[in-house]
Amino acid sequence: MSQTNVVTRFAPSPTGTMHIGSARTALFNWLYARAQNGKFLLRIEDTDRGRSTPESREEIIDCLKWLGVDWDGEAISQFAHQERHRQAVDNLLKCGAAYKCFSTADEIAAFRHQHSGTNSPFFSPWRDKRDSDYPETPYCVRLKTPFSGKTVVHDSLHGEVAWDNHLLDDMVILRSDGSPTYNFAVVVDDHDMGVTDVIRGDDHLSNTAKQLNVYESFGWKSPVFTHVPLILDEGGKKLSKRTSTVGMRTYMDEGVLPAAMRNYLLRLGWSHGDDEFFTTEQAILWFSLTGLRKSAARLDNKKLANLSKRHIAAADDGQLLSELEKYRKRKRKSRFKKSVQDKILAAMPVLKSRVRNVSELDASSAFISDTRPLRYEEKAAKVLNEEGKAQISKLLPYLEDTDWSRDDLQNVIKTACARESVGFGHIARPLRAALTGSVNSPSIVDVMLILGRVESVGRLRDAVEWLEDSNN
Repeated sequence: MSQTNVVTRFAPSPTGTMHIGSARTALFNWLYARAQNGKFLLRIEDTDRGRSTPESREEIIDCLKWLGVDWDGEAISQFAHQERHRQAVDNLLKCGAAYKCFSTADEIAAFRHQHSGTNSPFFSPWRDKRDSDYPETPYCVRLKTPFSGKTVVHDSLHGEVAWDNHLLDDMVILRSDGSPTYNFAVVVDDHDMGVTDVIRGDDHLSNTAKQLNVYESFGWKSPVFTHVPLILDEGGKKLSKRTSTVGMRTYMDEGVLPAAMRNYLLRLGWSHGDDEFFTTEQAILWFSLTGLRKSAARLDNKKLANLSKRHIAAADDGQLLSELEKYRKRKRKSRFKKSVQDKILAAMPVLKSRVRNVSELDASSAFISDTRPLRYEEKAAKVLNEEGKAQISKLLPYLEDTDWSRDDLQNVIKTACARESVGFGHIARPLRAALTGSVNSPSIVDVMLILGRVESVGRLRDAVEWLEDSNN
């Protein structure tokens, strides 16, 4: 039976673009919470005021909404809770679990230089001082780490991972400017938010060791930790957050379907038997931590393109039209008129069979929304030569008299091909150029059925007139 008290969270820093690894972390936490009938919370860790920007925060929100990862309640600002963090520091000072350290940066640097080449952490001479010994100078606050024993992370994926306590620093939990450090604020926030499970990259394992000592100092129960391997690029190297091609905005701009992106991200480090293609409903039903893999996942853009194509083919036509409108809005393109929407929706079974993403769907459907007279692409203009004009001119009277059904249109073109002793493509190419302004489109009969008799005949006449004007 599913638990009902699971609480997970996603806690990104708004200091740059939304990384694909961060998106996967959000998805794992979201799926686990939904699979367990629990809660998924969003906390923006914006305490680094020098690097945090409103634009990055907005991008995080936009990417999560696009991905379909919704959170419970309002997004929480870590910076807004700094007073609570300082109060928690005071509590540790009062109980003797933390102390004020007046060591200067020069003194710490000198210690590290003296002990370079060893594993010795910085040992503060202020650890056991009394208040009466404190000078009137700036100080930070450090947590008292045990001298002996081990700090053990009980990880649900990797098992026990241990650190010798004598190799750990007395961690700074409050800087001299009064701001809390990351590893301290995270613990206080997770505790206050009731987080029961933390799923994140295994580059956080060392942070978890430090955070466990904070939990111990307060006497709080720690969450269940799961550290997943990082994602490698297609060459097997660690992804860089500075590489724009791994930013979620890239996939949004390419028009990857959100359902396909969820499917793809989930397969980067998780499996359910041999299943490759699955819906979000199936993912929620199937997701468990036991399906996580210990080995690093590797990006595979060909696999993503294939998944995106399959999800588009399986998608509801109305949903695809909605995704197309959202895509065009992101690209700051005009909204389709209702009459154009109706035509695109009617043509969707044909259009979606040819594309891998919404960007290609937008390009493939462009001929429907184009207005007369068309602008011909360079390759299309070359097809519309004198021979092309002749073929269109001969075909026009027959097209004007046909019933405009699939069978009738096919018969008209086949008859013209037989009469001229040419192949189907010989006539289809100038027709396609005249009707779409391009050399790429659905089948020419599908194009004519989508556009209808009046629009198709009008565009063909326009092409003949354009050719006559060009030759004068």
